Amino acid sequence: MPHFIVDCSENILELKDPKEILNEVFETAFSSGLFSRDAIKVRLNPFKYSLVLEGSSDFIHVFGNIMEGRTADQKAHLSRKIVSKLNQLFPEVPIISINIRDFEKSSYINKTML
Repeated sequence: MPHFIVDCSENILELKDPKEILNEVFETAFSSGLFSRDAIKVRLNPFKYSLVLEGSSDFIHVFGNIMEGRTADQKAHLSRKIVSKLNQLFPEVPIISINIRDFEKSSYINKTML
Protein backbone atom coordinates (compact mmCIF):
# COMPACT_ATOMS: atom_id res chain seq x y z
CA MET A 1 0.00 0.00 0.00
CA PRO A 2 2.89 2.45 0.10
CA HIS A 3 2.66 5.13 -2.55
CA PHE A 4 5.79 6.88 -3.79
CA ILE A 5 5.13 9.98 -5.88
CA VAL A 6 8.20 11.31 -7.66
CA ASP A 7 8.04 15.00 -8.55
CA CYS A 8 10.84 16.19 -10.82
CA SER A 9 11.85 18.80 -13.33
CA GLU A 10 10.87 17.82 -16.86
CA ASN A 11 14.53 17.65 -17.90
CA ILE A 12 15.02 14.59 -15.65
CA LEU A 13 13.12 12.57 -18.27
CA GLU A 14 15.80 13.43 -20.82
CA LEU A 15 18.53 12.11 -18.50
CA LYS A 16 16.91 8.70 -17.80
CA ASP A 17 13.96 6.71 -19.08
CA PRO A 18 10.95 7.30 -16.78
CA LYS A 19 10.43 3.54 -16.43
CA GLU A 20 13.98 3.18 -15.10
CA ILE A 21 13.33 5.88 -12.50
CA LEU A 22 10.07 4.25 -11.42
CA ASN A 23 11.69 0.82 -11.25
CA GLU A 24 14.66 2.03 -9.19
CA VAL A 25 12.38 3.69 -6.60
CA PHE A 26 10.21 0.56 -6.55
CA GLU A 27 13.13 -1.86 -6.10
CA THR A 28 14.78 0.33 -3.47
CA ALA A 29 11.54 0.53 -1.47
CA PHE A 30 11.11 -3.24 -1.76
CA SER A 31 14.72 -3.90 -0.70
CA SER A 32 14.06 -2.00 2.54
CA GLY A 33 12.13 -5.05 3.77
CA LEU A 34 9.23 -2.86 4.91
CA PHE A 35 6.79 -3.69 2.10
CA SER A 36 5.65 -6.62 0.00
CA ARG A 37 6.37 -6.38 -3.71
CA ASP A 38 2.69 -6.43 -4.69
CA ALA A 39 1.83 -3.50 -2.41
CA ILE A 40 4.25 -0.83 -3.68
CA LYS A 41 2.99 1.86 -6.05
CA VAL A 42 5.24 4.44 -7.73
CA ARG A 43 4.15 7.40 -9.87
CA LEU A 44 6.09 10.19 -11.56
CA ASN A 45 5.08 13.84 -12.09
CA PRO A 46 7.41 15.88 -14.32
CA PHE A 47 7.11 19.66 -14.02
CA LYS A 48 7.68 21.85 -17.06
CA TYR A 49 7.97 24.97 -14.94
CA SER A 50 9.56 25.35 -11.51
CA LEU A 51 11.64 27.79 -9.52
CA VAL A 52 14.48 25.96 -7.80
CA LEU A 53 17.69 27.51 -6.45
CA GLU A 54 16.40 30.85 -7.78
CA GLY A 55 16.33 29.46 -11.30
CA SER A 56 15.33 26.45 -13.31
CA SER A 57 17.65 23.89 -11.72
CA ASP A 58 16.77 20.25 -11.97
CA PHE A 59 15.25 18.58 -8.92
CA ILE A 60 13.76 15.31 -7.72
CA HIS A 61 11.53 15.07 -4.67
CA VAL A 62 9.81 11.88 -3.56
CA PHE A 63 6.69 11.91 -1.43
CA GLY A 64 6.42 8.59 0.38
CA ASN A 65 3.00 7.80 1.81
CA ILE A 66 3.01 4.67 3.96
CA MET A 67 0.67 3.05 6.47
CA GLU A 68 1.36 4.11 10.04
CA GLY A 69 3.26 1.73 12.28
CA ARG A 70 6.85 2.05 11.04
CA THR A 71 9.43 3.48 13.44
CA ALA A 72 11.24 6.76 12.87
CA ASP A 73 14.44 4.77 12.27
CA GLN A 74 12.77 2.59 9.63
CA LYS A 75 11.43 5.67 7.82
CA ALA A 76 14.82 7.40 8.01
CA HIS A 77 16.54 4.29 6.63
CA LEU A 78 14.02 4.11 3.76
CA SER A 79 14.54 7.80 3.01
CA ARG A 80 18.33 7.43 2.94
CA LYS A 81 18.14 4.37 0.66
CA ILE A 82 15.90 6.09 -1.89
CA VAL A 83 17.86 9.36 -1.95
CA SER A 84 21.15 7.42 -2.20
CA LYS A 85 19.85 5.40 -5.17
CA LEU A 86 18.56 8.50 -6.96
CA ASN A 87 21.86 10.27 -6.29
CA GLN A 88 23.70 7.35 -7.93
CA LEU A 89 21.44 7.67 -10.98
CA PHE A 90 21.57 11.48 -11.11
CA PRO A 91 24.85 12.76 -9.62
CA GLU A 92 24.49 15.98 -11.62
CA VAL A 93 21.08 16.89 -10.13
CA PRO A 94 21.57 19.47 -7.35
CA ILE A 95 18.41 18.73 -5.36
CA ILE A 96 17.27 15.20 -4.52
CA SER A 97 15.03 14.79 -1.48
CA ILE A 98 12.24 12.75 0.10
CA ASN A 99 9.74 12.95 2.89
CA ILE A 100 7.76 10.10 4.38
CA ARG A 101 4.20 10.62 5.62
CA ASP A 102 1.99 8.16 7.49
CA PHE A 103 -1.50 7.15 6.40
CA GLU A 104 -3.76 6.70 9.42
CA LYS A 105 -5.31 3.22 9.50
CA SER A 106 -8.52 4.68 10.90
CA SER A 107 -9.13 6.93 7.89
CA TYR A 108 -7.59 4.98 5.00
CA ILE A 109 -9.94 3.09 2.71
CA ASN A 110 -9.82 1.73 -0.80
CA LYS A 111 -12.50 0.06 -2.90
CA THR A 112 -11.51 -3.46 -1.86
CA MET A 113 -12.35 -2.49 1.72
CA LEU A 114 -15.97 -1.51 0.93
